[in-house]
Amino acid sequence: MTTPTPAAPHPFDEAMAFTPCDAPAGWPGHAGTRYWQGRTHPGYANMVGPFGGITAAQALNAVMLHPERLGEPLALTVNFAGPLADGPFIAAATPLRTNRSTQHWSVALLQTDANGALAVTTTATAVTAARRETWSVSDTPAPPVPRPHEVLAEARGGVPMEWRNRYEMRAIVGDFPRVWDDSHGHSSLTQLWMRDAPPRPLDFCALAALCDLFFPRLFLRRARRVPIGTVSMTVYFHAGSTELAATGTGYLLGQAQAQEFRNGFFDQTAQVWNEAGTMLATTHQVVYYKE
Repeated sequence: MTTPTPAAPHPFDEAMAFTPCDAPAGWPGHAGTRYWQGRTHPGYANMVGPFGGITAAQALNAVMLHPERLGEPLALTVNFAGPLADGPFIAAATPLRTNRSTQHWSVALLQTDANGALAVTTTATAVTAARRETWSVSDTPAPPVPRPHEVLAEARGGVPMEWRNRYEMRAIVGDFPRVWDDSHGHSSLTQLWMRDAPPRPLDFCALAALCDLFFPRLFLRRARRVPIGTVSMTVYFHAGSTELAATGTGYLLGQAQAQEFRNGFFDQTAQVWNEAGTMLATTHQVVYYKE
Protein backbone atom coordinates (compact mmCIF):
# COMPACT_ATOMS: atom_id res chain seq x y z
CA MET A 1 0.00 0.00 0.00
CA THR A 2 1.46 3.32 -1.05
CA THR A 3 1.20 6.41 1.09
CA PRO A 4 -0.36 9.36 -0.74
CA THR A 5 2.01 12.25 -1.32
CA PRO A 6 0.89 15.27 0.72
CA ALA A 7 -0.42 18.10 -1.41
CA ALA A 8 1.95 21.02 -1.76
CA PRO A 9 0.89 24.13 0.15
CA HIS A 10 -1.00 26.70 -1.88
CA PRO A 11 1.24 29.68 -2.78
CA PHE A 12 -1.18 31.99 -0.98
CA ASP A 13 -0.90 29.97 2.23
CA GLU A 14 2.89 30.07 1.90
CA ALA A 15 2.69 33.86 1.66
CA MET A 16 0.48 33.97 4.77
CA ALA A 17 2.85 31.80 6.85
CA PHE A 18 3.79 33.92 9.89
CA THR A 19 5.91 33.01 12.90
CA PRO A 20 5.53 34.83 16.27
CA CYS A 21 8.58 36.92 17.12
CA ASP A 22 9.83 39.61 19.49
CA ALA A 23 9.56 43.33 18.89
CA PRO A 24 12.40 44.58 16.69
CA ALA A 25 15.06 46.72 18.32
CA GLY A 26 14.21 50.39 18.11
CA TRP A 27 10.46 49.91 17.66
CA PRO A 28 8.47 51.68 20.42
CA GLY A 29 5.62 49.19 20.42
CA HIS A 30 2.37 49.48 22.35
CA ALA A 31 0.53 47.55 25.01
CA GLY A 32 -1.13 44.57 23.36
CA THR A 33 1.02 44.64 20.21
CA ARG A 34 1.89 41.23 18.80
CA TYR A 35 4.68 40.65 16.28
CA TRP A 36 5.03 38.12 13.48
CA GLN A 37 7.89 37.30 11.14
CA GLY A 38 6.70 37.11 7.55
CA ARG A 39 8.34 36.96 4.16
CA THR A 40 7.63 38.16 0.65
CA HIS A 41 6.74 35.38 -1.80
CA PRO A 42 8.30 35.17 -5.29
CA GLY A 43 5.00 33.91 -6.68
CA TYR A 44 3.40 37.30 -5.97
CA ALA A 45 6.17 39.51 -7.36
CA ASN A 46 5.13 42.63 -9.23
CA MET A 47 7.18 44.87 -11.51
CA VAL A 48 8.65 46.56 -8.41
CA GLY A 49 8.25 44.74 -5.10
CA PRO A 50 5.31 42.46 -4.31
CA PHE A 51 1.74 42.66 -5.61
CA GLY A 52 -0.10 45.18 -3.44
CA GLY A 53 -2.96 42.78 -2.84
CA ILE A 54 -0.69 40.23 -1.17
CA THR A 55 0.78 42.98 1.05
CA ALA A 56 -2.75 44.01 2.05
CA ALA A 57 -3.56 40.37 2.82
CA GLN A 58 -0.43 40.03 4.96
CA ALA A 59 -1.35 43.17 6.92
CA LEU A 60 -4.82 41.74 7.57
CA ASN A 61 -3.31 38.37 8.49
CA ALA A 62 -1.51 40.01 11.42
CA VAL A 63 -4.92 41.03 12.79
CA MET A 64 -6.51 37.66 12.07
CA LEU A 65 -3.78 35.87 14.07
CA HIS A 66 -3.97 38.18 17.09
CA PRO A 67 -5.36 36.29 20.13
CA GLU A 68 -7.36 39.32 21.28
CA ARG A 69 -9.27 39.78 18.03
CA LEU A 70 -13.00 40.43 18.31
CA GLY A 71 -15.21 39.25 15.46
CA GLU A 72 -14.40 39.36 11.75
CA PRO A 73 -13.01 42.00 9.38
CA LEU A 74 -15.31 44.91 8.57
CA ALA A 75 -12.85 47.41 7.06
CA LEU A 76 -9.19 47.49 6.07
CA THR A 77 -7.17 50.48 4.86
CA VAL A 78 -3.61 49.89 3.69
CA ASN A 79 -1.17 52.74 2.98
CA PHE A 80 1.83 51.79 0.89
CA ALA A 81 4.40 54.11 2.45
CA GLY A 82 7.45 52.66 0.74
CA PRO A 83 8.66 49.65 -1.23
CA LEU A 84 8.66 46.28 0.51
CA ALA A 85 11.97 44.64 -0.42
CA ASP A 86 12.16 40.94 -1.23
CA GLY A 87 12.86 39.01 1.94
CA PRO A 88 11.74 38.95 5.57
CA PHE A 89 9.64 41.57 7.31
CA ILE A 90 7.91 41.96 10.67
CA ALA A 91 4.17 42.59 10.99
CA ALA A 92 3.09 44.43 14.14
CA ALA A 93 -0.63 44.44 15.02
CA THR A 94 -2.08 46.52 17.86
CA PRO A 95 -5.67 46.57 19.16
CA LEU A 96 -6.25 50.26 19.89
CA ARG A 97 -9.77 50.10 21.27
CA THR A 98 -12.40 47.42 21.83
CA ASN A 99 -16.09 48.27 22.03
CA ARG A 100 -19.09 45.98 22.41
CA SER A 101 -19.39 45.31 18.67
CA THR A 102 -16.27 46.76 17.04
CA GLN A 103 -12.53 46.63 17.54
CA HIS A 104 -10.03 49.09 16.06
CA TRP A 105 -6.54 48.10 14.94
CA SER A 106 -3.24 49.57 13.85
CA VAL A 107 -0.81 47.50 11.75
CA ALA A 108 2.71 48.20 10.50
CA LEU A 109 5.01 46.17 8.27
CA LEU A 110 8.67 46.74 9.19
CA GLN A 111 11.95 45.93 7.48
CA THR A 112 15.60 46.49 8.28
CA ASP A 113 17.47 48.16 5.43
CA ALA A 114 21.01 47.46 4.25
CA ASN A 115 22.37 49.88 6.86
CA GLY A 116 20.56 48.15 9.70
CA ALA A 117 17.97 50.90 10.13
CA LEU A 118 14.38 49.90 10.87
CA ALA A 119 11.89 51.30 8.34
CA VAL A 120 8.11 51.26 8.06
CA THR A 121 7.12 50.10 4.57
CA THR A 122 3.37 49.76 5.06
CA THR A 123 0.83 51.08 7.53
CA ALA A 124 -2.74 49.87 7.91
CA THR A 125 -5.82 50.34 10.03
CA ALA A 126 -8.52 47.75 10.41
CA VAL A 127 -11.88 47.37 12.07
CA THR A 128 -13.21 43.99 13.11
CA ALA A 129 -16.77 43.51 14.26
CA ALA A 130 -19.17 41.06 15.82
CA ARG A 131 -21.96 40.89 13.23
CA ARG A 132 -25.53 40.36 14.33
CA GLU A 133 -28.25 39.19 11.96
CA THR A 134 -30.64 42.03 11.17
CA TRP A 135 -32.44 43.74 8.27
CA SER A 136 -30.28 43.67 5.14
CA VAL A 137 -30.68 44.65 1.49
CA SER A 138 -28.42 45.20 -1.51
CA ASP A 139 -28.74 48.46 -3.42
CA THR A 140 -26.06 47.38 -5.91
CA PRO A 141 -27.00 43.99 -7.34
CA ALA A 142 -24.56 42.05 -9.49
CA PRO A 143 -24.79 43.10 -13.16
CA PRO A 144 -26.15 40.62 -15.72
CA VAL A 145 -23.06 39.02 -17.28
CA PRO A 146 -22.14 35.69 -18.92
CA ARG A 147 -21.32 32.84 -16.55
CA PRO A 148 -17.64 32.06 -15.90
CA HIS A 149 -17.50 29.05 -18.26
CA GLU A 150 -18.88 31.25 -21.05
CA VAL A 151 -15.93 33.65 -20.84
CA LEU A 152 -12.48 32.87 -22.19
CA ALA A 153 -9.79 32.55 -19.53
CA GLU A 154 -6.78 34.81 -19.85
CA ALA A 155 -3.65 32.94 -20.87
CA ARG A 156 -1.30 33.12 -17.88
CA GLY A 157 1.93 32.15 -19.59
CA GLY A 158 4.32 34.94 -20.47
CA VAL A 159 2.66 37.53 -18.26
CA PRO A 160 5.41 39.98 -17.20
CA MET A 161 4.03 40.32 -13.66
CA GLU A 162 4.49 37.01 -11.84
CA TRP A 163 1.59 37.57 -9.43
CA ARG A 164 -0.91 37.43 -12.28
CA ASN A 165 -0.01 33.76 -12.71
CA ARG A 166 -1.47 33.12 -9.23
CA TYR A 167 -4.97 34.02 -10.43
CA GLU A 168 -7.46 32.85 -13.00
CA MET A 169 -9.08 35.83 -14.71
CA ARG A 170 -11.87 35.82 -17.28
CA ALA A 171 -12.47 39.36 -18.56
CA ILE A 172 -15.99 40.15 -19.75
CA VAL A 173 -15.29 43.79 -20.64
CA GLY A 174 -12.30 46.05 -20.08
CA ASP A 175 -9.38 43.66 -20.50
CA PHE A 176 -5.80 44.88 -20.92
CA PRO A 177 -5.48 47.09 -24.04
CA ARG A 178 -4.47 45.11 -27.11
CA VAL A 179 -2.86 48.20 -28.64
CA TRP A 180 -0.93 50.76 -26.56
CA ASP A 181 -1.44 53.81 -28.78
CA ASP A 182 -2.09 56.56 -26.19
CA SER A 183 -5.62 56.90 -27.50
CA HIS A 184 -8.07 58.62 -25.17
CA GLY A 185 -11.79 58.22 -24.67
CA HIS A 186 -11.91 54.55 -23.64
CA SER A 187 -14.20 53.45 -20.83
CA SER A 188 -12.38 52.63 -17.58
CA LEU A 189 -14.94 49.91 -16.73
CA THR A 190 -13.74 46.35 -16.19
CA GLN A 191 -15.92 43.34 -15.40
CA LEU A 192 -14.28 39.96 -14.89
CA TRP A 193 -14.61 36.60 -13.21
CA MET A 194 -11.64 35.81 -10.98
CA ARG A 195 -10.32 33.33 -8.41
CA ASP A 196 -7.07 31.97 -7.00
CA ALA A 197 -5.07 29.63 -9.23
CA PRO A 198 -5.09 26.84 -8.32
CA PRO A 199 -8.56 27.27 -6.78
CA ARG A 200 -8.56 27.77 -3.02
CA PRO A 201 -11.41 28.16 -0.50
CA LEU A 202 -12.07 31.85 0.03
CA ASP A 203 -11.16 33.54 3.32
CA PHE A 204 -10.86 37.17 4.40
CA CYS A 205 -7.17 37.54 3.56
CA ALA A 206 -7.66 36.05 0.09
CA LEU A 207 -10.65 38.33 -0.49
CA ALA A 208 -8.54 41.37 0.46
CA ALA A 209 -5.93 40.35 -2.13
CA LEU A 210 -8.56 39.73 -4.82
CA CYS A 211 -9.89 43.26 -4.28
CA ASP A 212 -6.61 44.56 -5.75
CA LEU A 213 -6.72 42.34 -8.85
CA PHE A 214 -7.89 45.11 -11.19
CA PHE A 215 -5.07 46.59 -13.24
CA PRO A 216 -4.73 50.41 -13.06
CA ARG A 217 -7.69 52.18 -14.68
CA LEU A 218 -5.33 54.66 -16.36
CA PHE A 219 -3.96 51.89 -18.58
CA LEU A 220 -7.45 51.15 -19.85
CA ARG A 221 -8.63 54.76 -20.09
CA ARG A 222 -5.62 55.97 -22.10
CA ALA A 223 -4.07 52.83 -23.57
CA ARG A 224 -0.73 54.14 -22.34
CA ARG A 225 1.89 52.63 -20.03
CA VAL A 226 3.20 55.05 -17.40
CA PRO A 227 4.89 54.54 -14.00
CA ILE A 228 2.15 53.89 -11.49
CA GLY A 229 1.61 52.73 -7.92
CA THR A 230 -1.20 52.40 -5.40
CA VAL A 231 -0.88 54.87 -2.53
CA SER A 232 -3.82 53.80 -0.37
CA MET A 233 -6.39 51.01 -0.62
CA THR A 234 -9.52 50.38 1.44
CA VAL A 235 -11.66 47.23 1.52
CA TYR A 236 -15.11 47.07 3.13
CA PHE A 237 -16.11 43.49 3.93
CA HIS A 238 -19.87 43.01 3.59
CA ALA A 239 -19.74 39.22 3.95
CA GLY A 240 -19.07 37.17 7.04
CA SER A 241 -17.45 33.77 7.29
CA THR A 242 -20.75 32.04 6.42
CA GLU A 243 -20.92 33.75 3.01
CA LEU A 244 -17.23 33.08 2.38
CA ALA A 245 -17.68 29.40 3.20
CA ALA A 246 -20.65 29.24 0.81
CA THR A 247 -18.48 30.79 -1.92
CA GLY A 248 -15.84 28.06 -1.48
CA THR A 249 -13.52 27.81 -4.48
CA GLY A 250 -16.01 29.42 -6.84
CA TYR A 251 -15.44 32.43 -9.04
CA LEU A 252 -15.90 36.02 -7.91
CA LEU A 253 -17.36 38.68 -10.18
CA GLY A 254 -15.42 41.91 -9.98
CA GLN A 255 -16.40 45.28 -11.42
CA ALA A 256 -14.07 48.30 -11.29
CA GLN A 257 -14.20 51.84 -12.68
CA ALA A 258 -12.27 55.07 -12.19
CA GLN A 259 -13.94 58.27 -11.06
CA GLU A 260 -11.35 61.02 -11.49
CA PHE A 261 -7.88 61.41 -13.02
CA ARG A 262 -6.17 64.61 -11.93
CA ASN A 263 -2.66 66.00 -11.40
CA GLY A 264 -0.83 62.74 -10.94
CA PHE A 265 -3.42 60.77 -8.97
CA PHE A 266 -6.61 58.88 -9.79
CA ASP A 267 -9.08 56.84 -7.81
CA GLN A 268 -10.99 53.70 -8.63
CA THR A 269 -13.88 51.92 -6.98
CA ALA A 270 -14.86 48.27 -7.30
CA GLN A 271 -17.44 45.74 -6.17
CA VAL A 272 -17.01 41.99 -5.70
CA TRP A 273 -19.82 39.41 -5.75
CA ASN A 274 -19.80 35.61 -5.66
CA GLU A 275 -21.47 33.42 -8.29
CA ALA A 276 -24.72 33.45 -6.30
CA GLY A 277 -24.84 37.24 -6.62
CA THR A 278 -24.01 37.96 -2.97
CA MET A 279 -21.90 41.09 -2.57
CA LEU A 280 -18.80 40.17 -0.61
CA ALA A 281 -16.81 43.42 -0.60
CA THR A 282 -16.46 46.91 -2.00
CA THR A 283 -13.08 48.52 -2.42
CA HIS A 284 -11.58 51.91 -3.20
CA GLN A 285 -8.05 53.05 -3.88
CA VAL A 286 -6.06 56.10 -4.91
CA VAL A 287 -3.18 55.60 -7.32
CA TYR A 288 -0.15 57.71 -8.24
CA TYR A 289 0.87 58.06 -11.88
CA LYS A 290 3.77 59.84 -13.55
CA GLU A 291 3.75 61.45 -16.98
